[in-house]
Amino acid sequence: MAAYKVTRQLSTAEAAYIAGLVDGEGSVTLTRKHRNENRHLGLTISSTEMQLLQFVVDAAGVGKISNKKASKPNHSHSYAYGVYNRQALQLIEQIYPHLLSYKAERCALVLCDYLRLTPRNGKYTSEMIEERKRFECQFLSIKP
Repeated sequence: MAAYKVTRQLSTAEAAYIAGLVDGEGSVTLTRKHRNENRHLGLTISSTEMQLLQFVVDAAGVGKISNKKASKPNHSHSYAYGVYNRQALQLIEQIYPHLLSYKAERCALVLCDYLRLTPRNGKYTSEMIEERKRFECQFLSIKP
């Protein structure tokens, strides 16, 4: 079985720079891939400059860059960096001290509760399901 990729240890400057990108053009959210699935942690950054996102991939060692479709002909081509679940959590642990927006409050909540409320085997007790729902509501209510 292959080992999971882990986020590289960032320098203070790298962590602060990535935090600035997240504060400005990023999001920290709980998302679903499919309608009936539990939400999972995601950190994304959008940009029209590939080299900014490539810096994040190179520094963090995790995540992927995808193309975003331009919705209008006059829009610039853009890209999105995304990292999810425990890799996102590892990145958040490093950039959290440098966040200045409402995303810092979301990250504080994630760092406090996400692992405890997300069993790796996906098996939830009824109490965990209720506590997880409360966590998700609290998280998603934190807005700018």
